[in-house]
Amino acid sequence: MTARTGMGMRRRLLLAQTLVLLAGGVTTGLVAAVVGPPLFRDHLHQAGVAHNSNEQFHAEQAYRAATALSIAVAITVAVLTAFVVTAYLSRRLQRSIAELSAAASAVAEGHYDIRVASPRLGDEFDELATAFNQMAERLQSVESTRRRMFGDLAHEIRTPVAVLEAYLEAVEDGVKTLNPETIAMLREQTARLVHFSADAAALAQVEESHTLVAPDWVDTADLVSAVNVAFADRYAAKNVTLHTSGGHTGPVWADRQRLTQVLGNLLDNALRHTPAGGRVTLTAAQRGADMIFRVEDDGEGIGAEHLPHLFERFYRADTARDRDHGGSGIGLAIVKALTEAQCGSVDVSSRGAGQGSIFTVTLPAHTPPAAHDVRYEPSVSSSSK
Repeated sequence: MTARTGMGMRRRLLLAQTLVLLAGGVTTGLVAAVVGPPLFRDHLHQAGVAHNSNEQFHAEQAYRAATALSIAVAITVAVLTAFVVTAYLSRRLQRSIAELSAAASAVAEGHYDIRVASPRLGDEFDELATAFNQMAERLQSVESTRRRMFGDLAHEIRTPVAVLEAYLEAVEDGVKTLNPETIAMLREQTARLVHFSADAAALAQVEESHTLVAPDWVDTADLVSAVNVAFADRYAAKNVTLHTSGGHTGPVWADRQRLTQVLGNLLDNALRHTPAGGRVTLTAAQRGADMIFRVEDDGEGIGAEHLPHLFERFYRADTARDRDHGGSGIGLAIVKALTEAQCGSVDVSSRGAGQGSIFTVTLPAHTPPAAHDVRYEPSVSSSSK
């Protein structure tokens, strides 16, 4: 199939150049036959050659012979040149197309590490090669993420399932009884599975479409107060102080439910990694056209080598400790996806292990062009805890 494509291209190139040469040859012949003789004859008369003389006759014959010979030689050389150029270009095109076709077939079979070299046949072909390599690189990244995700999913599910299976076998064998302690352990592992499946479903849903985000004016102070109330009992149960501040800020253009989920995931993450007696602070402040939310804790901190990867799916700075804390490894990925879906950004900083961490969410605080008709009425601001 590739060979037929190459030969067809070669024939088309040769035919196109032949037509151009024929058109040029015919035009040159007509001009030489119709326009040339009268001009040549006039110049002979101006040079003193008599009308209808033998000199005029032989000169005109010489002119016609020289013209015909020149045109014939020019067309022959042009045809040979066109054939050589066509053969050279078609061979290069055929080789480049064959390479690209083979690479596309390899990618279709799952070999996403294939790349094609630039054919150097012009900007269009270079752009095609670049686009193909970008596509292959993207597919390779997606496939790598998919494999890692399935491996992580299997690993995450395997641990609680193994614990459940071991406890059930122990109960069946009479080694353990269904006392409150055993039931509490079974419920803990079940809750872990439910929490993990809910996080995985939420992440898939968020990354599928941004239509889940319905932005509107959100009273920042009211939002911070609501989040504070929602987490107060959990923080108190672990003896971790939760301090919130945002009573003097303006509104933010965001999806209230999704922004609550973002802040909730960050506070949940901070609580897991802050020991009893620690402190977590949630602040909201306007900076220019942006609203800045900061969740700062004085807990375990994060090593510099982990910071660039924290928002990746299933990534954990300390795998064993995070599992003990009940983390699914998906919460921060959800934070990133939901924040970016609202035209915002999120980043993290830490001075190192044992030095706490700071998560910063930045969202637009201004009205988008399509939302000038949305009215915002601020509610009563709340105080921090």
